Amino acid sequence: MHYALDIRTFLFSHYFYTGVRIAIGVVGLTMLVYNVADMPTTMTVFLGALCTSLMDLPSPLRHKFNEMLAGVLLCTLVMLVISLCAPIPWLVGAMMVVVSFFASMMVVYGKKTMPLQFAALMVMTLSMENQVPISAALTNCALFLGGGLGYLAYSMVVSWFLRRRIKQQVLAEALFELARYLRIKADFYDVRHDLAAQFNQLVRQQIVVADKQQASRDLILRDLYTKQDGLLVQVHLSMLELYEQVLSTHADYAFLRDHFGDKDVMIFLRDLANKTAEDIESIAYAITRKKASAPTVNYKAELRAIQYEMQQMAQPGPNQASEEALTILRVTYNKIRDIIELIGQLHQATQNPVDPLPILPGSDMTPFLTQQKFKFNMLLVNLRWQSPIFRFAIRVALAVTTGLWISSHLPYMAHGYWIVLTIVIILKPNFSATKQRVADRLIGTIIGCLITALILRFVHNPMGLMAVLFAASVAAPAFTYVKYRYTAIAASVQILMLLNLLLPAGHQGVVSERLIDTVIGVVIATIFSYVLPAWEYRDLPKLLRNVLKASQRYLTASRDMLEGKVKDDFFYRVCRKGFMDSLAALISALVRMMDEPVTKHRAVKELNRFIVQNYLVAAHIAALRLMLRRHQENIPQGSVNQLIESTYLEASEQLAEAQRILAPKSKKRSGAVTVSPEAPENKALSAKIELVGPVPPEPVSAETSAWSGWSTLQRRTSLLNQDLREIVAQTTAIDNILRQN
Repeated sequence: MHYALDIRTFLFSHYFYTGVRIAIGVVGLTMLVYNVADMPTTMTVFLGALCTSLMDLPSPLRHKFNEMLAGVLLCTLVMLVISLCAPIPWLVGAMMVVVSFFASMMVVYGKKTMPLQFAALMVMTLSMENQVPISAALTNCALFLGGGLGYLAYSMVVSWFLRRRIKQQVLAEALFELARYLRIKADFYDVRHDLAAQFNQLVRQQIVVADKQQASRDLILRDLYTKQDGLLVQVHLSMLELYEQVLSTHADYAFLRDHFGDKDVMIFLRDLANKTAEDIESIAYAITRKKASAPTVNYKAELRAIQYEMQQMAQPGPNQASEEALTILRVTYNKIRDIIELIGQLHQATQNPVDPLPILPGSDMTPFLTQQKFKFNMLLVNLRWQSPIFRFAIRVALAVTTGLWISSHLPYMAHGYWIVLTIVIILKPNFSATKQRVADRLIGTIIGCLITALILRFVHNPMGLMAVLFAASVAAPAFTYVKYRYTAIAASVQILMLLNLLLPAGHQGVVSERLIDTVIGVVIATIFSYVLPAWEYRDLPKLLRNVLKASQRYLTASRDMLEGKVKDDFFYRVCRKGFMDSLAALISALVRMMDEPVTKHRAVKELNRFIVQNYLVAAHIAALRLMLRRHQENIPQGSVNQLIESTYLEASEQLAEAQRILAPKSKKRSGAVTVSPEAPENKALSAKIELVGPVPPEPVSAETSAWSGWSTLQRRTSLLNQDLREIVAQTTAIDNILRQN
C-alpha cells in the first residue's frame, strides 16, 4: 500500500498539505469574491484560481513560479480565444480542435507539462458555452487572469513559508519508498516467494525509489541557507549511501535457498531485513513530524541467532555446510550489518543541524538536478507523423471533434463541455494511462454523483455544503498522483457542489445529466485510444540501446574509480544516475506495454530477464566499490587493478556486442566497434573506450591470495561478466522477436 494511503502518514504528507493549500486558496478566494461580486464574476475568478492550482506541485520555488505563471498566461489566452469565438458555433468548434491539438503537443516537454495541458483544455471546455459580447469576453478574461494571479501570489507566499516543510515531506517519501524496497528484498529469503516474481517486483519498485530520490534532490540540493537546510542535505546524502549499500546486498538467492532453504537462518535474515525497513520508516516518520530520530528497533536477537546458526553449520557433522555456502552466507550477513550501521548514521544525521555547503561535494550539482528546458525547437521537431506526441495530439483533436458533434445532437439540454472535459481527462499519451483513467473516471464520477445527490437530499445548511465543498477541494488534488479514482470522486463532488452553491436554481437534474455525459465521454475516449496509437514495443529498440550505452558509461566510470584514476566519485555518481534513469524508462515502457492489448506484447519474458540482469550488473558494481572499501587493509593494488582491468575490458566487449545486435540494419558493421560513453547531460565528462581483447591474468602471489577480499573480488567480477553474457543472450532473443514484427 502507498504510504500516503495510510492515515498515519497521509496527514503529514505533502499530498495532504498540497490539498489543504489548494483548497484554502481556491475556495477562500471564491468565497471572498462571492461576498463582493455577482455569480458570473465569482465563477470566473474561481475558474482562474482552479486552473492555476493545477500547476501547484512540490517543486523549487523558482520553478513553481515559472510553471504557474505560464499556466495563468496560457489559460487566459485560451479563454480569450474561445470566448471571442463562442457566439459563432462552427468557429468555436474549429478553434477547440486547434487548441486541443496544440495543448496536447505541449506534452513533448515532459510530465511536468501534463497539468498545464489539462488546465488549458479545461479552460477551453468551460469557456465553450460562454456566448457574450466582445467587451464582456475581455472582462471575463481579466477576471480569470486576476483569479489566477491572486492564487499564484497566495501559493508563492505559503510555499515560501513552508519551503522547508515541503523538503522534509519529499525526503520522507523517498525514505518510505526505500523501506518498501527493503521489504521486497526481505522476501528473497522466504522460500514461499517465487524468485522471478520477486525480482520483477523489485526492479519496478526501483523505478519508484529513483523517482522519489530525484524529487528529493531537486528540492534538498537547492536554496541552502540555514543549518536546518544542511541537516536535510546530510540526511539526503546518507540516504543515497544507504541505497547503494542496499543495492549491493544482492546475493545468490537461489544458491542460499538450495543450501539453507529449510534452515532457521533464512527466517532470521528475512526478519532482520524487515527490521531495517521498519527502522528506516521510523526515520521517515520522525522527519515528517519535524523531529530528530532516535533508534527504536533492536536487532540483537536476529544478529545473535544468525551468528549461532553459522557457528553450528561450520561444525563437523551432518548439518555442516560447504565452505562456499558459508562464505556467501557470511557476506550477506555482513552486508546487512553494514546497512544497520548506515541506518544508525542516518538517525544521527537527523539530530545534528550543520552548515549545508561544507558537506556537499565540491563539484557542481547541476547534473543531478532536473532542469527546465522549454525550447521551441522541440515542438517543431515533433511535428511529424512518426512522433508519438504528434499522433497523440491528433487523437485528442479528433476525439474532441466527435464529442462536440455528439453533444450537439443529444435530445436533452446537453452540457457539451462535460463530455469534452471527460474526454480530455481520460485521453493520455499512452494506452496504459488512458485505460486506467477510463475505469477511474467512470467509477469515480458515478460514485461522486451519487454522493452529491445524497448530500443535496439531506443537507441544506449552506455552511454544511461549504464544508463538503472544502473537503472535496482538499481530496481532489491530494490523491491525483496517489489514487486517481479518489480524485475523480472528489472532483465530481466539488464541481456539482459548487454549481449548487453558486447557481442553486439550476442544479435540478444536473446529477443524472452528468452521469450520461460522463458515459458518452468515456465511450468516445475509449474508442479513440485505439486511433493512431503509439504502441510501446515500437520504442523498445531505442530504450534498450539507451540502457546499454548508459551501462557502458557506468562501467567505465566504475573502473576508473576502483583503480584510483579519479580523485572522487562524482563522475561515477553521474553515470550511475544516468544508468538508473535509462533502466527506469525501459521498465516503465514494459509496464505500460503489459496494459496494452495482448497482440501488442513483444518479448515480455526476455525483457524481464534483460531488466533483471541489468539490475544485477548495478548490484555487482555497487558491491565491488563497497567491498574494496571494506577490505582496504593490505590490499594488493597491482593485482586488484589487473583483475578489474581485465574484467571490465571483457564487460565492455559484451556491451559492445549487445549494441551491435540492436543496431539498425543499415548501421551494422562487422569487426570491432568503438563505443563512446558520452553522457548527454554532461558531454564535457565524455570519454572514449577502444575495445580490445581481455588481458590474460598474471599468476596470483601468496600475498594476493592471503588478502581477505581476494576470493570475494574474484567471485563478484566473475558474476559481473556472467550476467553481462546473459544480457547479450537476452538482447539477441529480443532483437529476433522485434524484427519478426
